Amino acid sequence: MKNTQRHIEIMDTTLRDGEQTSGVSFSSSEKLTIAQYLLTEVKVDRIEIASARVSAGELEAVKKVTAWAKANGFLNKVEVLTFVDGETSIAWMLDAGATVMNLLTKGSLNHLTHQLKKKPEEHFGDIANVIKLANEKGLQCNIYLEDWSNGMRNSKDYVLQYLDFLQHQQIKRVLLPDTLGILIPSETFNYIAELVKRYPNLHFDFHAHNDYDLGTANVLEAVKAGAHGLHLTINGMGERAGNAPLASAIAVLNDFMPAIKTSVVEKSLYAVSKLVEAFSGFRIAANKPVVGENVFTQTAGIHADGDKKNNLYHNDLMPERFGRQRSYALGKTSGKANIDNNLQQLGIQLSDEDLKKVTQRVIELGDRKEMVTQADLPYIISDVLDSNSIEQKVHIKNYVLTHSKDLRPSVTLFISINGELFEEHAQGDGQYDAFVNALQKIYKQKKSVLPVLVDYTVRIPPGGKSDALCETIITWLHNDKEFKTRGLDSDQTVAAIKATEKMLNII
Repeated sequence: MKNTQRHIEIMDTTLRDGEQTSGVSFSSSEKLTIAQYLLTEVKVDRIEIASARVSAGELEAVKKVTAWAKANGFLNKVEVLTFVDGETSIAWMLDAGATVMNLLTKGSLNHLTHQLKKKPEEHFGDIANVIKLANEKGLQCNIYLEDWSNGMRNSKDYVLQYLDFLQHQQIKRVLLPDTLGILIPSETFNYIAELVKRYPNLHFDFHAHNDYDLGTANVLEAVKAGAHGLHLTINGMGERAGNAPLASAIAVLNDFMPAIKTSVVEKSLYAVSKLVEAFSGFRIAANKPVVGENVFTQTAGIHADGDKKNNLYHNDLMPERFGRQRSYALGKTSGKANIDNNLQQLGIQLSDEDLKKVTQRVIELGDRKEMVTQADLPYIISDVLDSNSIEQKVHIKNYVLTHSKDLRPSVTLFISINGELFEEHAQGDGQYDAFVNALQKIYKQKKSVLPVLVDYTVRIPPGGKSDALCETIITWLHNDKEFKTRGLDSDQTVAAIKATEKMLNII
């Protein structure tokens, strides 16, 4: 059966337009690494890596990329933004070793009149001279129509006059940018469909900006209208609200336009997103589609339960497509299904009774707005199951911990021992030391001796952050026998107090 799919070229412009994100500047080594990953792993068709004449550093970065690209057969896929400036940009291109130039020209009468202060015929003549010179030097030429979207809205006659001229020039592509991100999807479709029909021999790329959060929707409509190529950026980087994001656009095309194909490898999209996030310092939102940290995380317990019952809460955006996996958040909305899914991923099985107790503990922690992660679960299980084995006759009812500059830490402790209430105050070398001193005063009144603290260990889950739960494990010596108790809390001292309360109940 004949393959009727239409191929859409994907040009990634993260290294040029995306670098115009406020505060972002890639080093030459970072540009090379990203360029290599885009072409060899993500497999985009083309990359736009710089603007000519920007700086000496930019020239060196382009030289690095073009040298690698030439050695590996990718040079015709590497593009540079250039300007209508006679021989200047062309000379820069030749020095940089680049062979494909994207010439920035005026796509609206408003820009032409007020920025260049020229008539259309003057501008076209300047462009023709640059194209002719570029071809003589062996450079391939694509043409940007800057502010094209406003041009179609407000000066369509000019745009059509310009394209009538361009169709007779030695160029490969016409690049149509929604420079200010003003298009709505219906306009995108109508404008591009009109041009594709009128100029069947021209190749049109669409370049979307995201000022109204319509970048991905406009990309979809551009392809429906017959656009031949798309300009996208990793993580939607770009000026102002950024550009149409690569990952979202590819997912939309793959899922909603079966007659379209691209060369992009979906499984590489998350990895390149994290690479660019690290190099740029530009953090993406946790709920950003496809590549955000939370987009494949189920939080509500009913959703986790539904996933176990014929994937009731799944859609076509399966995480495995993008080299990721589904996770189940732990917090106050967690149900047993959430906990159980996480335990299965850890290879842990609990009885229904123990699972219920662990679930309740996770919910309690979530109510205190503590972040609970999968890595915390073994600690929570240990704490809950250990607590269940101890008959509680000693209750630490309340305490006040103080720590002040140039003053010794102190504790006021209120405790119940077999129903008898005690209150004591003490100081110490630290808050936990002050707590133990107060406790010793109480047990001295009862003519009881506390065990000796032999070892004190604090652990947090691997990769834990500053808000992670910590487990305090204290080893005690009592009647010539050692035993351990554990406490779990986000505060190290409170975790130690919980471990001590367990010890008091054991003795």
